[in-house]
Amino acid sequence: MMTTKNADIGLVGLAVMGQNLALNIADHGYTIAVYNRDPKKMLNFIEECKAKEPSHERVVGHADLASFVLSIKRPRKIVLLVKAGSATDVTINALLPFLEEGDIIIDGGNALWTDTIRREKELTAKGIDFIGSGVSGGEIGARFGPSLMPSGNRKAWASLEPIWRDIAAKVDPDTGAPIEGAAPGKPVEGGFACTEYIGPDGSGHYVKMVHNGIEYIDMQLICEAYWLMKNLLGMAADEIGKVFAEWNKGELSSYLIEITADILQQKDPVSPGFLVDKVMDAAGQKGTGQWTAANALELGAPANAIAAAVYARALSSVKEERVEASKILKGPVSKPVSDKDKAATIEAIKSALYCSKICAYAQGFQLMDKAQVAYNWKLNFGEIAQIWRGGCIIRARFLQKITDAYARNSRLKNLMLDPYFTTELNDGQAGWRHVIALAVSNGIPAQGFAAALAYYDGYRSAVLPANLLQAQRDYFGAHTYERVDQPRGQFFHLDWPEKNRPQLAIE
Repeated sequence: MMTTKNADIGLVGLAVMGQNLALNIADHGYTIAVYNRDPKKMLNFIEECKAKEPSHERVVGHADLASFVLSIKRPRKIVLLVKAGSATDVTINALLPFLEEGDIIIDGGNALWTDTIRREKELTAKGIDFIGSGVSGGEIGARFGPSLMPSGNRKAWASLEPIWRDIAAKVDPDTGAPIEGAAPGKPVEGGFACTEYIGPDGSGHYVKMVHNGIEYIDMQLICEAYWLMKNLLGMAADEIGKVFAEWNKGELSSYLIEITADILQQKDPVSPGFLVDKVMDAAGQKGTGQWTAANALELGAPANAIAAAVYARALSSVKEERVEASKILKGPVSKPVSDKDKAATIEAIKSALYCSKICAYAQGFQLMDKAQVAYNWKLNFGEIAQIWRGGCIIRARFLQKITDAYARNSRLKNLMLDPYFTTELNDGQAGWRHVIALAVSNGIPAQGFAAALAYYDGYRSAVLPANLLQAQRDYFGAHTYERVDQPRGQFFHLDWPEKNRPQLAIE
């Protein structure tokens, strides 16, 4: 095995994501050292590389950590693509005896951002730089250009930046459209690279977490649109797929809409009909959506649509309970939409999907705005939207509108207040409300659409019933209240159970 210091970068962890990222790096002219705790996996990967294109000769395998680390040029840059959590800590501790001051560890896994903060502090004390980098795009993104969200020490980022910019997805700098055409060994050059320095410590992994939370609700909304067409309109899977394919030509154009169109038109390879109708309706999750919803609760950010998507997956997972409940709990008699109203209903569903999507992204960016205050970060939301424009799972034409919104007003408090999004919500809300009413009257669950609309109606309301809620809190717990006829920040308490009930001003 090679022990001379001629590798530009190293990578630990050769599951599919690790293998594809290694090939992506090699495609761009870098020599990469690779290591896996199971040497057989490493050897098999190297043999596969030898059988492929010449650029893959730049992938060099190592059976032990010592030779792996010593083969990398200083300052060493070592990417970890191992399971998040304790496995990451174990890998870092195994590397430490071979590292020297100024070397850089890059965690590309789905790490919890608080773990990234901790790891950076611990490694900085040992003279090792640490970058937590969100990596989005799945297997294909890792191979041909992911969206990369790095954070940590700026000096370390300067060392990693050329590689990260080379391997990231590229989009047209003027239109934001992805630059297509990548093929193995033929990386696409030019365009805006979908990576940028996010900020200090755990901000990169935090932004990746919010990306995943948005991904949860984006997928849920698409599923609800499909379900309404199936149950309200009686449409077959392939017909619905053609609707999504048409939607993908307009403002809803995105990776998730594109693959939905493909999925719905896929015939079952083993029996008559379409594959989607044979897939069990029990969704899995790896936890990042839960992290987003939990952090929104912690920071008091109104991300109810994102939370609704998490709960929808949880509800889907209790399949057996739902089957039993369906025999006991009754809903309304379904009233399918007539053929003459079919086209108008499809258009209304499209409006509901787009308006709900705007609200979902507004919640994600509102959460990041809260986070930057709580964790002392300074996030560039226009750049974050641009980074997500290509490579990642939520990549979409829509994201260019978000970049444009923050270019118009870098201090925008909520995406819904941008003129473009305000117009879209005003124009689309009639169809949005109609679709939710149809869903409710027919007993079809549409929690994502409904949660997004509740957020919209709540945010646009100058007055909410929280006055009664705060009075209740003061009654049972003396939590005080503010008065509408007094300046904000002045608090009062009424001794509610007493007959004369004196009001006290609280300093």
